[in-house]
Amino acid sequence: MPGPTPSLPELLSQHRPGHGLPQAFYTSDEVFAQDMETIFYRDWLFALPACALEKPGSFQRLRIGAYDVVVLRDNQGGIRAFHNSCRHRGSVICTAASGKVAKLTCPYHQWTYGLDGKLVWARDMGEDFDSTQHSLKTVHCREVAGLVYICLAKDAPNFDAFAGTVTPYLGVHDLGNAKIAFQSTIVENGNWKLVWENNRECYHCAGNHPDLCRTYPEDPSITGVSPDGTFPEKVETHFNRLEAAGAPSRFRMGEDGQFRVARMPLLDGAESYTVSGKIAVQKRLGQVPFLDAGTLLMFHYPTTWNHFLTDHSITFRVTPIGPMQTEVQTTWLVNKDAVEGVDYDLKNLTTVWEHTNDEDRRVVEHNQQGICSPAYQPGPYSTKHEDGVIQFVNWYLQRLRSRQPQLAVAAE
Repeated sequence: MPGPTPSLPELLSQHRPGHGLPQAFYTSDEVFAQDMETIFYRDWLFALPACALEKPGSFQRLRIGAYDVVVLRDNQGGIRAFHNSCRHRGSVICTAASGKVAKLTCPYHQWTYGLDGKLVWARDMGEDFDSTQHSLKTVHCREVAGLVYICLAKDAPNFDAFAGTVTPYLGVHDLGNAKIAFQSTIVENGNWKLVWENNRECYHCAGNHPDLCRTYPEDPSITGVSPDGTFPEKVETHFNRLEAAGAPSRFRMGEDGQFRVARMPLLDGAESYTVSGKIAVQKRLGQVPFLDAGTLLMFHYPTTWNHFLTDHSITFRVTPIGPMQTEVQTTWLVNKDAVEGVDYDLKNLTTVWEHTNDEDRRVVEHNQQGICSPAYQPGPYSTKHEDGVIQFVNWYLQRLRSRQPQLAVAAE
């Protein structure tokens, strides 16, 4: 019989730098609860591409752990987020995953809210009832260059440093003129950190991703995180060429390591993520001047990595469901005027990443199954190929320690 789960301070003290995390970090209900409380309930989370909310009243419902959130476009064209809980007796207001409404009406007693969250109608509540005291509870919401982020914390962390850094990089991709061509949602039976660790290296690519490897290089200087910001001459030449043409490209990383942005080359001659390597969409999204400009890689822990190409863009959203279950949603964005069957073939557009996502799902699930064995012992990461994994694990551990002072003391 397995013994009790060690405390979080004990687990932190067991971690060897440069190695995988102790088993409980990937399996324990207690650690999962700490991850949600310390990270997902306090950090900025990627919600959706702004183009998913086409018109006033368009909404999407998100579930993040215990929280149920509605993100919508208001009558002025702005994007807001609210807790999906009526201020009367707490019923959910939006029951569908997405839709379009003129107002938000609770299905229980029909309390009705405007798209600004203000209560506009509540039947038979008496003369002393003050509707202004019963607006929907807001969730912090910010849009940056066509991408929407939310934060569940009462006091949200600084967002401006991230927004200020990535806006010039994203600007040339013109996401405000995008539409969703396709969206897939899969559930991986693995801990959210395993999903991220797998994403942060291409050490596994040759043995698992035949379609992706037609265009995406396994070179760790491209797939990893260069600590000193230096790259091979080929990559530096790529940066210089694109920046001279008005497309910011050079590697930038957030001060605390939470995000990174860099426009990296694909394999020689490759233009996009297709089996042929050629662009998938003839009516291109954005103003990047060269077809072989590679992909703008951007991650933002804990919820999103992205690929912004010369013809289309792809966003990924990571949402933990439980200690050993994670939802991954992938969204393909194309020019809003692009016509399926004329400007692009949907299968050609999505094949590479649909295959890659399913292959990654199998990798993560096999990883989780092996970690669940009593024989599991954390092994060393490759400093050549898995520096991105090391960077992610260090960010994660630092998040735990910095936000819970007792853990920082215990780790010393």
